[in-house]
Amino acid sequence: MLKETKDGIILQLRISPNASKNEIITTDDMLKVKITAQPVDGKANKALVEFLSKQFKVPKSYIEILKGQTSKDKTVLIKTTSDECIAKIKSYIN
Repeated sequence: MLKETKDGIILQLRISPNASKNEIITTDDMLKVKITAQPVDGKANKALVEFLSKQFKVPKSYIEILKGQTSKDKTVLIKTTSDECIAKIKSYIN
């Protein structure tokens, strides 16, 4: 679900497009992110990057979708070495 690397943090998550509001939900086995955008023409991916950027207070350019461009299951890299940012990301998972 979360892996620290020299480049930042890699998150495995499941996106749920067309939600009523943007939010992060933690379950026992997965991090779920609800996004209001529709999964059309990359809108949900763009909305996901914007939402994670705001939640973790990092620039959008620091967030990269490594796997799952067209899937609900995604692997996302958040390029940061800030201890404060890493602690905030971990707080969603623990």
